[in-house]
Amino acid sequence: MASMNWLRRGRCDEGAELVEFALVFPLLLMVVMGIIDFGFLFQRYEVVTNAAREGARIAVLPGYAQPDVQQRVSDYLIAGGATAAPTVTFLPPQPVNVGGACMTLNGVTVAYPHTYTFVGPIAGFFNKTLASTTLTSTAQMRYEGAAMACP
Repeated sequence: MASMNWLRRGRCDEGAELVEFALVFPLLLMVVMGIIDFGFLFQRYEVVTNAAREGARIAVLPGYAQPDVQQRVSDYLIAGGATAAPTVTFLPPQPVNVGGACMTLNGVTVAYPHTYTFVGPIAGFFNKTLASTTLTSTAQMRYEGAAMACP
């Protein structure tokens, strides 16, 4: 009779769900944190892209200098929740011939260092470059003043 109880206990499924959950939960948690981290990364990339666009917009208007552009980009990044200091690079004016009309393009490149928050430390064990990255965006707009000589 005692051996019969032992066999019944061996076939019992009680607690199997808990063991399966304990095995799958860390992987599921890492996937969810990765999705959240990617959302934050994408939001920061959009802020950097729009900051570059705002910088290029200010750079092409007459009467604005490079410090004005730098200030506008920094203000936009701060309003977007970015805390690190951006690197703003000014592209040289580029003359373009469009349908016989000559125009000048002014450009601004904004680089912003972004550090991953959730999955970065875990991913850093496998590949050190996954722990942080630099988001870079470039925007060019047509200069609203006199055009340069076309090639």
